Amino acid sequence: MERVLIKNGRIIDPANSRDGIADLLLEGGKVAAIGDNMSVDGAEVINATGCIVTPGFIDIHTHLRQPGLEYKEDIASGTRAAARGGYTAVVSMANTDPVIDDEAGVRFISGVAEREGVVRVYPMGSVSRGQKGKDITEMGIMIEAGARAFSDDGHPISSGKVMQLALQYSGMFGVPVCVHEEDPSLSASGVVNWGRISTIMGLPGIPSAAESAMVARDLEVCRMVGGHLHIAHVSAARSIEMIRQAKAEGLHVTCEVTPHHLTLTEDLVRESEYDTNTKVNPPLRTEEDRQILVDALNEGVIDAIATDHAPHGFDDKDQEYLYAEFGISGLETAFSLLHDRLVMRGEITLGRLIEALTWAPASIFKLPGGTLGDGQPADIAILRTDRERAVNPADFASKGRNTPLVGWSLTGSVETVLVGGKTVLRDGALTC
Repeated sequence: MERVLIKNGRIIDPANSRDGIADLLLEGGKVAAIGDNMSVDGAEVINATGCIVTPGFIDIHTHLRQPGLEYKEDIASGTRAAARGGYTAVVSMANTDPVIDDEAGVRFISGVAEREGVVRVYPMGSVSRGQKGKDITEMGIMIEAGARAFSDDGHPISSGKVMQLALQYSGMFGVPVCVHEEDPSLSASGVVNWGRISTIMGLPGIPSAAESAMVARDLEVCRMVGGHLHIAHVSAARSIEMIRQAKAEGLHVTCEVTPHHLTLTEDLVRESEYDTNTKVNPPLRTEEDRQILVDALNEGVIDAIATDHAPHGFDDKDQEYLYAEFGISGLETAFSLLHDRLVMRGEITLGRLIEALTWAPASIFKLPGGTLGDGQPADIAILRTDRERAVNPADFASKGRNTPLVGWSLTGSVETVLVGGKTVLRDGALTC
């Protein structure tokens, strides 16, 4: 069996409360042992002196765009972008063309990922047929085919009755419904956060109430019927208050936050002079919202960090702000941005950041990995927290070059990534 010995790294494994210098042995694609001064005949040795060794990151909100939108991204390019960012597993969202709303769609994603992907891909199925918000999908059949959760992300579930049925049906199988919380009647044609910046810039706004109103409704539905409600890309302070209360009551509610909502604010829209790469949904909010999100992540009210990686073609973004597509290509910059803007500024610990990128997302969607326990998948990220790199979209593995971070210098880099014990990234360069 293939053996890899990672020597002298600082191993951070929040699931097992481990943080210290040690050696890590991988054997047969699994974690075999952690110890000091290990020596193994025939093993490939990786010197991790001065590096952080963690479980590979897991992203539970990734738009891979295939099938139908391959000019934006495909499974091959998206998984290579994931590896560049330290991710060893991603959950692919269902808002493709056609929508992943049946067994065949789920099996298609898994098949292409097995042939062309370089990290693990777990398919998400849609809640409703065609994501039209009317009839729910055959969740049981899709779960048998490999679906790990269900979401109409990109669209809110406007009907409370559909939300009720989705939670009841998915609850029978113990899988989450991942919701894009937005009241379309409130968000209307908005493109930025409703408030001071939208007024100054003359752009229609999306109020935070568009999110929090739907959070309130779905929490009430969850109280009524149970199930596992997972709230995607939470962005508003009021949403956090309600989620905190729901968790205290014992509801099965989890939520995620994006790197950009944790580190950027609406002010960047103005400072960047209408750069459409700042256009995301939900929009970048106020500094007050951002601070509350960071506090909620530290507190554990927010469970995990998910990128909402949303790659687009050049023409999708090279338009007036009103008409450009929403979304940021975020897989390759996530760790660097979070480490530079949160850890280095003392807003969050490195351990909590790693937990939110590994064990927490694995736990929410019941995925393998996220920990370095014995027998776990040998999915590993080796990081440097002292290496500074400039963001250059021309170097992205993703087809999506849409990032507002162009030219930013960020401290913190992904050096090496192994998936199933096989190296897919070494010294920052893809090996496959």
